[in-house]
Amino acid sequence: MSQTNRLSNGGRIDRNKVLTFTFNGQSYKGFEGDTLASALLANGVDIIGRSFKYSRPRGIFAAGCEEPNAVLQIGATEATQIPNVRATQQALYQGLVATSTNGWPSVNNDMMGILGKVGGKLMPPGFYYKTFMYPQSFWMTYEKYIRKAAGLGRSPTENDPDTYDNMNQHCDVLIVGGGPAGLAAALAAARSGARVILADEQEEFGGTLLDSRESLDGKPAVEWVASVVAELKSLPDVLLLPRATVNGYHDHNFLTIHERLTDHLGDRAPIGQVRQRIHRVRAKRVVLATGAHERPLVYGNNDVPGNMLAGAVSTYVRRYGVAPGKKLVLSTNNDHAYRVALDWLDASLQVVAIADARHNPRGALVEEARAKGIRILTSSAVIEARGSKHVTGARVAAIDVKAHKVTSPGEWLDCDLIASSGGYSPVVHLASHLGGKPVWREDILGFVPGEAPQKRVCVGGINGVYSLGDTLADGFEGGVRAASEAGFQSVEGVLPKALARLEEPTLALFQVPHEKGTARAPKQFVDLQNDVTAAAIELATREGFESVEHVKRYTALGFGTDQGKLGNVNGLAIAARSLNVSIPQMGTTMFRPNYTPITFGAVAGRHCGHIFEPVRFTALHAWHVKNGAEFEDVGQWKRPWYFPKNGEDLHAAVKRECQAVRDSVGLLDASTLGKIDIQGPDAREFLNRIYTNAWTKLDVGKARYGLMCKEDGMVFDDGVTACLADNHFLMTTTTGGAARVLQWLEIYQQTEWPDLKVYFTSVTDHWATMTLSGPNSRKLLSEVTDIDLDKDGFP
Repeated sequence: MSQTNRLSNGGRIDRNKVLTFTFNGQSYKGFEGDTLASALLANGVDIIGRSFKYSRPRGIFAAGCEEPNAVLQIGATEATQIPNVRATQQALYQGLVATSTNGWPSVNNDMMGILGKVGGKLMPPGFYYKTFMYPQSFWMTYEKYIRKAAGLGRSPTENDPDTYDNMNQHCDVLIVGGGPAGLAAALAAARSGARVILADEQEEFGGTLLDSRESLDGKPAVEWVASVVAELKSLPDVLLLPRATVNGYHDHNFLTIHERLTDHLGDRAPIGQVRQRIHRVRAKRVVLATGAHERPLVYGNNDVPGNMLAGAVSTYVRRYGVAPGKKLVLSTNNDHAYRVALDWLDASLQVVAIADARHNPRGALVEEARAKGIRILTSSAVIEARGSKHVTGARVAAIDVKAHKVTSPGEWLDCDLIASSGGYSPVVHLASHLGGKPVWREDILGFVPGEAPQKRVCVGGINGVYSLGDTLADGFEGGVRAASEAGFQSVEGVLPKALARLEEPTLALFQVPHEKGTARAPKQFVDLQNDVTAAAIELATREGFESVEHVKRYTALGFGTDQGKLGNVNGLAIAARSLNVSIPQMGTTMFRPNYTPITFGAVAGRHCGHIFEPVRFTALHAWHVKNGAEFEDVGQWKRPWYFPKNGEDLHAAVKRECQAVRDSVGLLDASTLGKIDIQGPDAREFLNRIYTNAWTKLDVGKARYGLMCKEDGMVFDDGVTACLADNHFLMTTTTGGAARVLQWLEIYQQTEWPDLKVYFTSVTDHWATMTLSGPNSRKLLSEVTDIDLDKDGFP
């Protein structure tokens, strides 16, 4: 088996279980425990798709839900396909079939790629407003080709055979995120006796600890993860939800969780097993332990396949045993990114150089890298990548961050992988869903949750707490606090000790300068998913878009499934510099549900077919079925349509039935008619007002046809109403109008004529109704009643 980028050892994959999968019609192999992304990288697949606007080749960039490029169509058949699935979140399974969402005739050789070479001039921000305005008659043509070129996933055209459902859950503490902070919080809350739900979007709990170099109490961090998960599983009031993304935070601590139950099993899923589930959770307290996303650096051609996040490279090396290249260049402004160089060396691979934008970094990881002989270029950064379909080199030059300029010609370094890290952005999306405005913290160069109406606690990376020891302590304290506020006795616990390391501050670098101006430099991408460049953001501000929300809408920054996970802070920092304002003054855009995409199947759940629109049956339904009735749908009712005999079609049966009624007698089940019981001393007066005809003198035991109009004089409903007693009437309505007529009556009684004493009760389901028609009706009815049916006595 050939997996050109698979390391010979390491990772949390099962190398004894080989899985075969297909990408764009070509067969590949991976291992159980791989994601689709790690398996593609292991097989040396560079180009995953084409970019949204310029059709530039794109490769895998990240390792989690923040992945902007590897958004694929998954499914072997038309009926089972799901569009826009991130390869980084799709577990590999036997027989998986994946295709790119764009690229013609192929993703490697795309004719639309010509736009990538000239697109800057042809498609500036707002080009669709400026270019496709006239002539108006051509708009339908414009729209057709714009949509075709958009590169979005394709909705299946056949009915989905899978099953989805919804569940309502209640808990004392809901913990969002199963990384170190979330696990510590869950441990504290669960030990107090609270009902706890822990949800995490990954295949297994642990978060960053699954690929960490850190140790706890001198042991690998994953051992602590395993012990915590085992303890939580043993507790009766703890619900663990891996592969479950909390997508929305709504009023009154109501949250929605999208759980993927069998997406990792493929055809091995048991028949009838629910594929995905939406948990609708009411929680007394919520702990947000959503962590932080690493920010990329913005430099020339930073979208070419082979440009990746530093943390993602470490994840692929340590968790999946995959090296996405052979020769690495790292560009960073912080200490933590140095771990990728150390991980790369541990895998016996070459670190060409580290370009650190800081003047004199001295953190523990920096010194470890120096001790291992890695070349470190300070006050420098990668300013440009070389390559068309894959990185072949990186240009590193000295820069002046404050002056935003390049201060040396630099040098080209041969490499096939550029890892970049521009710091970390706390994942504040859920904390913002109810309007809580994030607050900028200069010390961490990121936004953290501000004040909000939710009963929640934020812990770990979302608070800007990044060191492992502090993260565990913050998480445990948050779990104790949440459980205590939910009414449970707080507990004490001993947390494992993490090695404390000296770390120097992150340097504020949101766009790497180039010797050419931003507009003339090679494209510097801020939002890779939407092809938003630094030049586009600067142009938007020059054209008068000063609000961050306006910049977002004009450039598409943070649109789509990305929701600003990678590019939001870089983008608004570039806009702030262009407008000569501070980042807090610029502010950030407001995030909205859903955090990541949800299938329509999961949204609808089992609310489809009979469950979406319940079918109603009359009391005589079983008799109709027994006698071979064909039914018509009337509202939600099954009403007998006709009774075919001896292979009759509709017309023959109806002709026979009509003839029988005209010659003798016919019975009709009219139970589907709406029936409203009306009582009260003012019942007659109310009917006088609600109907267009008079009801004062209707005798007991008689019925009258009534016509009902709304305020505009248009017919609203009609039916026969019978007088059962002086102050008691039974009104019938059209089958489909029963509910709205009852609502109409109650509205008028409560708002227009509250002085009338009259009461309404729906009895549609309580009474069966049959009509007799034909010359022998009296004769048939006389056999079942002792009422005088003579023409004079019963006219």
